[in-house]
Amino acid sequence: MKVAVACESPLLQRSLELFLEGRLSSQRHCDIVVRDREVYNDEHLCLLIGTSENADLQKPFSKAQLFHALGQKLEIVKQEKISSASPLFVDEEESDVSFDILERHIEKLTREYQANILKAVRAFYEK
Repeated sequence: MKVAVACESPLLQRSLELFLEGRLSSQRHCDIVVRDREVYNDEHLCLLIGTSENADLQKPFSKAQLFHALGQKLEIVKQEKISSASPLFVDEEESDVSFDILERHIEKLTREYQANILKAVRAFYEK
């Protein structure tokens, strides 16, 4: 997880940098940005720290609470991506085609596995 910190409070900025040492990144290359104020025109995933009710993490907080909040925020985003990517219904013909492909792939893997087992058994008995 790559994290960028963009806080108005210098004390909070430095504390977060110490907590997140080894995970810090620029805003351009980060997975999530930790802020102490809301920014509405930012395209990055944002974890808001503050005393307001809409903050993701309330002050004061510990390092463990920070990592827990970051993990929860990233998990929520992953779940949203998965649910938006999965179709609500599957066309029956499309399902049959994908099942056939899956079946052929499993058969191929089974044949390879069988060949590897036979090769190992032959090598064992040829000694």
